[in-house]
Amino acid sequence: MSQEKQVILEDSIRKIFSKEDLKQRLSSEDYERYQSATENVKFHKGEILFDEQDLPKSVFYLHKGTAKLSKQGAYGKEQILRFIKEGDIIGYRSLLCGENFQAKAEAMTDIEATMIPADLFMHLLEYDSKFSFVMLQKVAFELGESSNTVTFLAQKTVRERLAEILLLLEQKLGTDPEGFIKISLTREEIANLIGTATESAIRLISEFKQDHLIETEGRNIKILNHEKLIKLGHVVL
Repeated sequence: MSQEKQVILEDSIRKIFSKEDLKQRLSSEDYERYQSATENVKFHKGEILFDEQDLPKSVFYLHKGTAKLSKQGAYGKEQILRFIKEGDIIGYRSLLCGENFQAKAEAMTDIEATMIPADLFMHLLEYDSKFSFVMLQKVAFELGESSNTVTFLAQKTVRERLAEILLLLEQKLGTDPEGFIKISLTREEIANLIGTATESAIRLISEFKQDHLIETEGRNIKILNHEKLIKLGHVVL
């Protein structure tokens, strides 16, 4: 999905959860139910929103902060699936499939979110057509992301993967006032994202710095040359 379409989807998700839009769309009874049943919750960095095999009891809409969705592999190694930022929603896939959570959601920063009970979420899907349509768009978007990830891991070199993942992280999460991508990742987490050993990721990051493609400050990364990274990663944004 292009950056423009991603922004449109993100705006649509924010709008369907805005108080003004909810009040306009829902019946007075459903709006009162939403107000009384939902709960504003906070998670500190490192806390778990939900874990693998937990029973889906709620869906989370993030107002502030970033979380990562990951899954444990056969040998106990964590695989990061995607990142969830403010204005995004998480926890609905397993609920819709009628199964326990198949992944873990962990706060990467402090998080503020609205917790929507499972029965209320399903009720909104059934009776709120606008809500259903936006959620359908989101499912389709994430299906496309999954297809791209398969191609990304299967056909690109590790160097190309690093270039692409840095661009995608910046596109999805944005940058701080100093231009650093708004997420602090360990070298092990970066290696996990691009499917390589931690040592290889460290070496590649060092090479990117020497080539003046990026700048690092601890765990934070700033892209210095977008054009070269786009060419290197054969990326279509």
